[in-house]
Amino acid sequence: MHDSMIERVQNNPKFHALVATRSRFSWMLTIAMLVIYYGFILLVAFSPATLGTPLSNGVTTLGIPVGIFVIVSAFVLTGIYVRRANTEFDQLTREVVEDAKK
Repeated sequence: MHDSMIERVQNNPKFHALVATRSRFSWMLTIAMLVIYYGFILLVAFSPATLGTPLSNGVTTLGIPVGIFVIVSAFVLTGIYVRRANTEFDQLTREVVEDAKK
């Protein structure tokens, strides 16, 4: 890229909005995942009996669905980010690039 194009991108208010919005959203999802993951780890560390509680007369304990929730939540949060990135963030990126070409 030419220095002038880089400068135009960096001076574009849409670029600043994109960076701020994407960063805020990324940190929000990161914090959500950290709370879920470390909440699970803290539950294992400080209350293992809770996760060992049987759900019925079978061998399945509360730890199995909670563990599955931790794994599935990672996929769901990733999907949420990808969906927003493919719509809102990609559109803003295209606008910034088009503005820089002018």
